[in-house]
Amino acid sequence: MSKSAVRTEAAPAPFQGAPYNQAIVANGFVFVSGQGPLDPSGKLVEGDIAVATHQTFDNLQAILEAAGSSLDKVVKCNVYLRDIKDFAAMNEVYKTYFKPPYPARTTIQAAALPGGIAVEIECIARK
Repeated sequence: MSKSAVRTEAAPAPFQGAPYNQAIVANGFVFVSGQGPLDPSGKLVEGDIAVATHQTFDNLQAILEAAGSSLDKVVKCNVYLRDIKDFAAMNEVYKTYFKPPYPARTTIQAAALPGGIAVEIECIARK
């Protein structure tokens, strides 16, 4: 199996220099690492869960495009929320980025997200 790393300046670099890539392309799929509400320079974006979710999707979209894919090709998402009470507001933003048939998805509360962020989303897409 061949695999290649994806890196774009249009999304933040791995958190605090951690040993992972923004995404890996392998066997016709793009595996995007968890993204949060950081701007491309790595600065946390101020605002509520809706603002945080929009920024997170901006990052996912930039990485997918750098890999030769798009949000339209996403087949699976995992969403991690610091507070599950943010589910409805996150979901309102989430559904604006996809059309039916929606990707498979798991959403869980994860109280200890890196840097205290409110939301983190990872995805798998077709190339």
